[in-house]
Amino acid sequence: MIVINARLVTDADSIAQLTAAIATMEQASRAEPGCRDYTFSVELNDPNILRITELWDDLAALAAHFETPHMAEFSRALQAHPPQSLDVHCFDATEVPLPRP
Repeated sequence: MIVINARLVTDADSIAQLTAAIATMEQASRAEPGCRDYTFSVELNDPNILRITELWDDLAALAAHFETPHMAEFSRALQAHPPQSLDVHCFDATEVPLPRP
């Protein structure tokens, strides 16, 4: 499984301006083959930080995602409201069972 963990620093107004693009991106991405989850969230203790968490079956599914029209549309929306910073980390992960107390 491929895990994407992104941290976008911006401002609350920009996040509000991106809400429609975010909703479209989540919905369209979740419908893609190989997408297990695609979620944006705002940090509770800092409304200027937007988190993006993605789970993909494999790199091929992620690569196909980058070629979709909704990815291009979201990129244009983000360019209209550029973040102060964007850190993206990609991991090849194996799910492990949680230890039970």
